[in-house]
Amino acid sequence: MSKSEVPIEFVRALNELGLSNASSLWGAPLTGGVSSDIWRIDTEKGPVCAKRALSKLRVNADWYAPVERNLYEARWLQIAHQVSAVSAPELWGQHPELGVLVMQYLDPDLYRVWKQELRAGHADPQTAHAMGQVLSKIHSHAAKNSHLASEFPTDKIFFEIRLAPYLLATAERHPQLAHALEALVLQTQNNAKTLVHGDVSPKNILLGPQGPLLLDAECATWSDPAFDLAFCLNHLLLKCLWTPASSSDFLHGFEVLTTSYLTSVDWELPSDLEARAARLLPGLFLARVDGKSPVEYVTQEHQREQVRRVASAFLIKPTSHLQEIAQAWAKELKT
Repeated sequence: MSKSEVPIEFVRALNELGLSNASSLWGAPLTGGVSSDIWRIDTEKGPVCAKRALSKLRVNADWYAPVERNLYEARWLQIAHQVSAVSAPELWGQHPELGVLVMQYLDPDLYRVWKQELRAGHADPQTAHAMGQVLSKIHSHAAKNSHLASEFPTDKIFFEIRLAPYLLATAERHPQLAHALEALVLQTQNNAKTLVHGDVSPKNILLGPQGPLLLDAECATWSDPAFDLAFCLNHLLLKCLWTPASSSDFLHGFEVLTTSYLTSVDWELPSDLEARAARLLPGLFLARVDGKSPVEYVTQEHQREQVRRVASAFLIKPTSHLQEIAQAWAKELKT
């Protein structure tokens, strides 16, 4: 990894957080993020990871987001680390004025990105099970500590970086489905039950020595836990188009993760949460081909049409069971 001089904002943040005394620092920018500048920085005490939110995201569409989301990501990291020290990196500080957070640096030789594992066709059901457990534990802890809601006054941010660019932008492309997609926004807003990560995507999940670990909680908010579940499951459906030879393994992982998560839901009826997730999933599925943030690996129009067919069918006639969506997708993939 080649090194560069670290931007002065990061140096100042580290100095003022008491994490470095140096007037200049060296490190390397980390790739993969569309919403933040992320650096590995070498300090006197060893490497750290520092992150600064961008006001304009690195996507083709004009997509702007409030930079104060960095503060709420830091708060999410603190809570998740308290729930389970191995399910999120340790937060070492956050500078509100500069919008920089500093956290534990995780060695890529020890922590593999789940997205790359899935790309290679490695769909380990144990990982899917563990991911369901990580998510449910964080949701359960926060749901039982409702005072945490006041620490996440982020409804507007969540709307601007999740609900609008995914569901409402997709509604503009599909006027015949607009009512259903708009209803999903209201469903999510009206079921604020716990602390939601908001971007439970394989690119934000590292597989470490002690299991999966979640990163990138810029979307953190007090909202509907069904959003996190559906968001994650959506990626397992989409990976069937990226690595078709492993489709059956991805769909098995979908079932395992769903079961692992739902059997641990203890803050509401699991069937109620599943029903909301099952209504939301087809909207998110369609959004990843026709919203503001389409997945980069669905490149052929016939693949997009496959997604549109299955998603549209369930938006028009919703199901309360997630497995029905996976089964319909499996059938579509065979056509």
